[in-house]
Amino acid sequence: MVEYLSIESHGHKVAIGDVLLFRAGTSLVSRLISGAGRGRHCHAAIATWWSGDLFCLEVREWYGGRAVLLEREVARRPGLIDVYRLVDELRTPGRVAGPVVTGPEFDMLPVVAKMRRFAGGNYGWWSVLRAALYHLPILRLALKPMTDDQMENGHPPYCSQAVSYAYRVGGGVDLVPNSADCMTEPADLARSGLLRYQFTLRP
Repeated sequence: MVEYLSIESHGHKVAIGDVLLFRAGTSLVSRLISGAGRGRHCHAAIATWWSGDLFCLEVREWYGGRAVLLEREVARRPGLIDVYRLVDELRTPGRVAGPVVTGPEFDMLPVVAKMRRFAGGNYGWWSVLRAALYHLPILRLALKPMTDDQMENGHPPYCSQAVSYAYRVGGGVDLVPNSADCMTEPADLARSGLLRYQFTLRP
């Protein structure tokens, strides 16, 4: 069940390190991505707070790695950005949830730090192409499954690959076990047993 919350009134409920999953809109590309992943989502990012402002850390096509105000993303895609959070069982005493220190939370700062390192970098077009090959009929039968995260080849990441990498390396949590980061799609994150849907943002 979808719960819509205004970012203006409830933005403080978004915590540092929350995973932002963008649902496919009306564009053909977003629908193709979500369809290939057998889900509703076409893009992934991580939320963080800086000096009282809520940002979206992402690796996006045509732009590469960047940080943008989340309220602007919500204005562009009203009702299409879902907020997911790490399950309580994996949260340990630590740092920050939202813009202020609030109590026992998983330490997301190393996760955010890893994601922030992608800012200014290129978008992983080669990584996207490689992942797309595994969806092609016949060819996918001949390709060896990529389940080991050590199979990364140094190319820039795409959106959900970057999120998976930041959580695994920065937080020690593999959101999609038995799948390499470079094979992780937005829909895989939505299906992860380690993330829970919280709410959906609207202006």
